[in-house]
Amino acid sequence: MTENNQTPWPPKAYKNQEFLNSPAARQIRILCEIEETKQRFKQENIEDTLVMFGSARTLPITDALENLAKVEQSISGKDKLNDEEEASLAKAHADVKNAPYYEAARELSKSLTEWSMSLPDKKRRFIVCSGGGPGIMEAANRGAREAGGASIGLGISLPFEQGLNKYVTHDLQFEFHYFFVRKYWFVYLAKALIAFPGGFGTMDELFETLTLIQTKKLEKKLPIILYGADFWNKILNFDAFLEFGVISPKDVDLFKVVDSVQEAHDYIVNFLNMEYLNYSNSPK
Repeated sequence: MTENNQTPWPPKAYKNQEFLNSPAARQIRILCEIEETKQRFKQENIEDTLVMFGSARTLPITDALENLAKVEQSISGKDKLNDEEEASLAKAHADVKNAPYYEAARELSKSLTEWSMSLPDKKRRFIVCSGGGPGIMEAANRGAREAGGASIGLGISLPFEQGLNKYVTHDLQFEFHYFFVRKYWFVYLAKALIAFPGGFGTMDELFETLTLIQTKKLEKKLPIILYGADFWNKILNFDAFLEFGVISPKDVDLFKVVDSVQEAHDYIVNFLNMEYLNYSNSPK
């Protein structure tokens, strides 16, 4: 009781942390992740994005080679390897094989950022956006940083891979709890999606976006680029999709497979020039 014998004021509902973190307030938390993100993008003058995603496990080439050397040194002279050693060696070789994709994502992000910064638009156009984590996501943010530009990191709270990579622009760092809200923001502002080799998360983002385009839930034109023909042609057999009649022949035109940074850059820039900037002869 207070000095005048009146009961203290109870906490306001919007300051009641126990309630806000309860199952009953789930809809409120979802709205917060939608509206707070919207307001921050508006404040930062973000018009649209170029989304880059791929495996969180992909390493820079220097790190991959260093790890392989350490593994090979640790097993040097052994006639027979145990299961753990064989797994470590296989993983190290796979990391070296995948490392060029890190460097390609980094280079592509840098070139696209340099191009977007050269536009005469006062708003921040075609900002590189990643999931904010390690691997290909880090490479995307890193390339934008090296070009002197901003980039977005749409992070997600997970039991592993915690935290955003250090290359995400400070005011454009986000951390989501709900996967579907994060996915909404990936697609809502996107004017192009570039998918590098990745696992379940990469396939999830890719096929969900393809489905939205195929079913015309997305009315805007959104190019999808699959980087790395060797990977994609082995992982996804689109001819089999056609053979079994589960997609239409025109559906394979919803994406383009590329094999070089220059090819990806030119395709994306030419598309954006014609569809969103309304001029076709601008510099690349």
